[in-house]
Amino acid sequence: MAEEQQTPEKQFSIQKIYTKDLSFETPSSPKIFTEKWEPTVELNLSTQVQPLEQSLYEVALTITITVKSIEAIAYLVEVSQAGIFTLSGFTEEEMGPMLGSFCPNILFPYAREAVSDLVAKGGFPQLLLAPVNFDAMYAQQLQHAQQQMPGSDAIN
Repeated sequence: MAEEQQTPEKQFSIQKIYTKDLSFETPSSPKIFTEKWEPTVELNLSTQVQPLEQSLYEVALTITITVKSIEAIAYLVEVSQAGIFTLSGFTEEEMGPMLGSFCPNILFPYAREAVSDLVAKGGFPQLLLAPVNFDAMYAQQLQHAQQQMPGSDAIN
């Protein structure tokens, strides 16, 4: 009887989801509430991954939004939504997408709700963030990292 080579079973679980950091500022209030509302929105997303111990990782999704109305900053909101995840049995190639796309996808609805609540409590019209394609974001990060690697540029 031939020995079977066992591959480790893939395991994924959410240990904890929590708000790591929260900030809301209205630098132009109360004047901003008396002016015509013509908002422009600047949105920045970033993720950070921190290994905690074997098979345990913290993933933090940070959303920073600056809203201006007629050149004045109406509000700034920053939410860092984090989670502790257990991942085991995944190959190195699989870990990148799991931590860089799958986990942020889980965190996004919580961050989206926090942003919406903060903006409404700040006295502004509701801000609902559109869904984000974290797979595409992760692919862009990989492409950017490859372009930054030494030796990837041709010297003329």
